[in-house]
Amino acid sequence: MEIVIGISGASGSAYGIRLLEILSDTDIMTHLVMTKTAKQIIDIETDYDIPYVEELADATYDESDFTAPIASGSHRFDGMVIAPCSMKTLGEIAGGMSDNLIGRVADVCLKERRKLILMTRETPLNQIHLENMLRLERAGGIILPACPGFYSRPRTIDDLVNAMAGRVLDLMDIDNEVYRRWE
Repeated sequence: MEIVIGISGASGSAYGIRLLEILSDTDIMTHLVMTKTAKQIIDIETDYDIPYVEELADATYDESDFTAPIASGSHRFDGMVIAPCSMKTLGEIAGGMSDNLIGRVADVCLKERRKLILMTRETPLNQIHLENMLRLERAGGIILPACPGFYSRPRTIDDLVNAMAGRVLDLMDIDNEVYRRWE
């Protein structure tokens, strides 16, 4: 299995990083694309450094590298997760724009009918955000707002991040025990 992880410039970079940490302990190949803004947000919001995040992935690409294998539908990968997905990134994908590699890979997922999960991170939402989400859902994307449940009685931020990472893995059909499920 091969999965592309996109980290855009929204708050919540810990979600994408946690997915990479979990997947680095599996035989699933991961490709990573981070925007320039995502790298700034990682520095602001977390204690991680960019080299650490990049080392978690099997392959890392610059957001402007349209020669990356994942930019082509002929490269067979299973799907993409954008975690977090900014409203800018959501809007570009919904509008069919591919001005960076995250947008291009998302477009490949939609046209090739591969899984595309967008972990949106914004509040409150305006009408444009909602319409873009609906447009992408109708095109085959899965909108997964970063809204963890509290039935597992999370005690730490890590518990909340793990709950969302586990939901993403579930949607990608990857068995996991990352979070406590509803019983």
